Amino acid sequence: MEMKMKDSEALVVFSGGQDSTTCLFWALKEFKKVSAICFLYGQKHSKETEMAKAIAEEAGVDFHLQDVSFISQIGTSSLTDSSIKMDQEKPEDSVPNTFVPGRNLFFLSIAAVYARERGIKHLVTGVSQTDFSGYPDCRDSFIKALNVTLNLAMEDQFVIHTPLMWIDKAETWELADKLGVFDLVRYRTLTCYNGIPGEGCGHCPSCRLRSEGLRIYLERKNK
Repeated sequence: MEMKMKDSEALVVFSGGQDSTTCLFWALKEFKKVSAICFLYGQKHSKETEMAKAIAEEAGVDFHLQDVSFISQIGTSSLTDSSIKMDQEKPEDSVPNTFVPGRNLFFLSIAAVYARERGIKHLVTGVSQTDFSGYPDCRDSFIKALNVTLNLAMEDQFVIHTPLMWIDKAETWELADKLGVFDLVRYRTLTCYNGIPGEGCGHCPSCRLRSEGLRIYLERKNK
């Protein structure tokens, strides 16, 4: 598999946030050529797509922006609807309302079609079951099931790579550091649910997860 990866092209599902940016540079190390696909899905803070494009251009990878705003029209989420107050914690009996129903299902399915038309067999996504915030479409079982489904649906052999699946946020920071993009990820990505670049608002669930991981990693590194 290693030789095949080194000689192959990968398509990264890319948002310009911490996780997908780390995955982009992971892919640049692992594959001969890398492209990025980014999505407008009706998110309130579409500035992330501008930052994603800038990072992709700096990294020297082809960048494609796809409008899939229908996602926000058929499902409900506080990330797409300003009238919904954002959950600060995961409800005990449900997914958090920051969950965008079908997002990763649509993203990876569309990415697979895009990849198929270009002869790309490897897809990369930054989902993690370790720090998945209660989102069901970030679990390993979902990714494996979807991988089989996509291969059957298009009579092809895609491989979905999930470099972050079994690592937490502190380990994701460590990976970014090893890849030489620690400062880029820290100051020039957009992970904040309130749309604030870099270190974000510090209060939303995404920022708290990110900052706690950073704190733990820096403590380990400085010991």
